[in-house]
Amino acid sequence: MEYIQPIIDFFNHPIFIVVGGFTVLVAIIGLIYRTTSMIFGLTPLIFRVGKALWRRKIAIIANSEAYSSLNETLSDSGIFKRKNIIHITPDNIDKIKTYSIILADWESCNDSIEQIFAARKSDKTAVIISAKAGAIPRETMPQIANKSNTVVVNFKGRLLNDILNSLITTSFDE
Repeated sequence: MEYIQPIIDFFNHPIFIVVGGFTVLVAIIGLIYRTTSMIFGLTPLIFRVGKALWRRKIAIIANSEAYSSLNETLSDSGIFKRKNIIHITPDNIDKIKTYSIILADWESCNDSIEQIFAARKSDKTAVIISAKAGAIPRETMPQIANKSNTVVVNFKGRLLNDILNSLITTSFDE
C-alpha cells in the first residue's frame, strides 16, 4: 500500500481539487439547465396534446358507409373518444362552422369541397381530406394545396398521424 501513497499525494494537489470542484459545478449547472429545458419544452406540448384529445371534436363529412369506416379507424386507435367524433352528411355542410378539425371523405363530398372550405370557421380550421390514391384530379390538387391547414391523405395509418398533428398545431386557438 505504500507505493500508492505517492499517487494519492499527487492527486491531492490543490490544482486537482480546484479543477475537480469546477468540473462538478459545471456538471450540476448543465444538469439543472437540461432539466429546466426539458420541463419548459415538453410541458406546453403535453398540455396541447391533452387538451386536443380531451376537448376537441372531429367532424367527419361522409356518407354512412365511409363514416363508419373512418369512425372505426379513429375509435379503434384508442386515441380518440367516440363521443368526440361527429358525423355530418355532405348535404349539411353548414354544420361544420363549430368544429376545428374537419375530416372529409373525397368520394362522398368531392363535389362540395369548395363549400367545405367556405363553411369552415376560419383558415385556422384544419381540413383533412381522405382519398384513395389518384382519386383527386390533378387540376383540383392546386386548389386544395393553396388552402391553409389542409392535408390530403390516402393511408389510414397516416390519417391518424395527420389528425394528431392538426390537433396539436391548431389547439392554441381554443
